[in-house]
Amino acid sequence: MLTLESFEQASEIVKKITQETKLIKSNYFSEMTGNRVYFKPENMQRTGAYKVRGAYYKISTLSREERDRGLIAASAGNHAQGVAYAASKFKAKAIIVMPTTTPLIKVERTKNYGAEVILKGDTYDESCIYAEELAEKEGYTFIHPFDDLAVATGQGTIAMEIIQELPLVDYILVPVGGGGLATGVSTLARMLNPHIKVIGVEPAGAACLSASLGRGEVTQIPVVNTIADGTAVQKPGEKIFPYLQENLDRVILVEDDELIVAFLDMVENHKMIVENAGLLTVAALRHLDFRDKKVVSVLSGGNMDVITMSSVVQHGLIQRDRIFTVSVLIPDKPGELVRVATLIADKQGNVVKLEHNQFVTTNRNAAVELRITLEAFGTEHKNQIVRALEEAGCRPKVIRTSL
Repeated sequence: MLTLESFEQASEIVKKITQETKLIKSNYFSEMTGNRVYFKPENMQRTGAYKVRGAYYKISTLSREERDRGLIAASAGNHAQGVAYAASKFKAKAIIVMPTTTPLIKVERTKNYGAEVILKGDTYDESCIYAEELAEKEGYTFIHPFDDLAVATGQGTIAMEIIQELPLVDYILVPVGGGGLATGVSTLARMLNPHIKVIGVEPAGAACLSASLGRGEVTQIPVVNTIADGTAVQKPGEKIFPYLQENLDRVILVEDDELIVAFLDMVENHKMIVENAGLLTVAALRHLDFRDKKVVSVLSGGNMDVITMSSVVQHGLIQRDRIFTVSVLIPDKPGELVRVATLIADKQGNVVKLEHNQFVTTNRNAAVELRITLEAFGTEHKNQIVRALEEAGCRPKVIRTSL
């Protein structure tokens, strides 16, 4: 069972290896939501995510013989790094099975902590099955990323720190994949102050906990499809599910497009890099149906590769109409391109890319097509530019942007 004594013990033990992640007040999200919003920045944690807490505490509870057999885990990245780092502190061998789709940066960082990495399976669940088979075959000690009460206890130390720093917190938002973090945080919060509400946040494309809570039993969803790879899990943990049923107040579902907007919000307003799974609670702030409450959003991790980051930024700018593409039709004669460019410049638009197609019609004198990709300040500015082109007779048509 999860006990207050075990949480207190874990809180003291994890202090040996964790960074201090003090709450950060967000004026931007406080004004947006009408609440007092704080971030628990576990993206700044050692290994870049909260997972090191559960891994280290779990390994601390093992016998010398269990550690000496070697430790094995399956993970899409953050648990992998947590186990690898914690194992190195106990001088234990670590083998990590990761999905073949894991970003390279997470693979390399796991190796840098001294672990042996095996890429196997297209999803976490497939990797986990293989890791369990290896554990049985080779005698390794398996460290589950979430369906383990000791691991969940270690993750729950986050709640201890939040409540110590903000005793009158009303709501804590936690990302949900398999449910280990949500189990630890919601159970300890309920023990310390039953008035605190803990809300889980799942990606809509991997809503295994919502499905399970709806049916009243652990349910495996057939597929997962989300950019929040750290929470791309097909079913929650069997051992921890009763705690989630009892202590989690509700679950919010977030679409991938919302995570893209949340990434821009965090970079531009807080100068912080938060990975997609960690952004779940940021996106969920827009779903809150209450005001004048103290809300803590747990940023679970910040391990994001540069290629993914670049893609998210580009798609975010497109979503917010800060980059858009418009097709215009103009006569094929000297001066028309300059005329269009002048119209855009007068409205303070900035041309990113220009394509000139003379073969859009058989009569070039009647019309040629310009596809112009522009930077704008947002939707209102974009609409001003489009209206100016309409009034100039350019027949503008906003089309799908491809950068």
